[in-house]
Amino acid sequence: MAAVVIRDVEKAFGSLRVIHGINVDIADGEFVVLVGPSGCGKSTLLRMIAGLEQITGGSISIGGRVVNNLPPKDRDTAMVFQNYALYPHMTVHDNMAFSLKLRHADAKLIGERVAKAAAILNLEDYLQRYPRQLSGGQRQRVAMGRAIVRDPQVFLFDEPLSNLDAKLRVQMRTEIKALHQRLKTTTVYVTHDQIEAMTMADRIVVMHDGIVEQIGTPLELYDHPANTFVAGFIGSPAMNFLPGTLRNGAVETAGGQAIRVAMPKAEDGQPVILGVRPEHLKIGNGHGIKGQVSVLEPTGAETQIFVDTPSGPVTAVVSERHSFAPGTPITLEPRPDCIHLFDAQSGRHL
Repeated sequence: MAAVVIRDVEKAFGSLRVIHGINVDIADGEFVVLVGPSGCGKSTLLRMIAGLEQITGGSISIGGRVVNNLPPKDRDTAMVFQNYALYPHMTVHDNMAFSLKLRHADAKLIGERVAKAAAILNLEDYLQRYPRQLSGGQRQRVAMGRAIVRDPQVFLFDEPLSNLDAKLRVQMRTEIKALHQRLKTTTVYVTHDQIEAMTMADRIVVMHDGIVEQIGTPLELYDHPANTFVAGFIGSPAMNFLPGTLRNGAVETAGGQAIRVAMPKAEDGQPVILGVRPEHLKIGNGHGIKGQVSVLEPTGAETQIFVDTPSGPVTAVVSERHSFAPGTPITLEPRPDCIHLFDAQSGRHL
């Protein structure tokens, strides 16, 4: 196991800069998730840690050793890819043992490590099968087993669950988290799915357009987002944003409604954006955000209510079951202690 230190890392493809001076410290044994929309640079950063992409500027250290100029095989990392990257002509056993055979490891050691990894991942009954004879989830386990057999200092996961169906994704993310808790190996995991990030990570690195927007634990990002991008990206359904103006301890929205807020460090008359998460709205009695129901989505345990308001669309998530018809007038009342205020110009949390 080893700490990973990323200092002022930049990446450019010709004149196109895609990573802009990123700094991230990953502690020994920590599970860190890089999350962000497509094109934000998260997979490029992971590939630079692995040595599959050259660094344009800055440095990356693994276990106190700068690895900028080391080839991938000498970095003591193991990567699990989105498409599994298994050899179709090899059995599960041979796929898992391949990296050790390349190192001319002792046959006994290879057998022991493959058997141990197979036991951890429940693959003992599949060791003589070929990848084509396995399901998607089983192939992903084999890819993980191949990484475990190497006993690396750092595990690198590049969107490993994106090819799986929804139910299997939930199962596999639980298995990966349990695997980390068992092995305690430093792990860097890339995903665009913020639910994966929230449920798996010790800490999350939120990236956008090649920069780091915020780093923190899942609940730190959920409760205290640094800006509107993080607030809108973390949480599902996404946070609602209502533009307005701060006056006399209330936000006056575009629809002429005044929503009381705790006094932030802001000036009276300042343009702001009021943010409130769907689960922090309840159906009110005339006080709050007024609008009309557009769509109702029952999910069983909860009901999602989509509302058209003069300030824009708003989503509420409530535990009660309702049968509102489209066009029904409704008032949504935000919990006062769960309202967020952002500067309208910079998007920064106030």
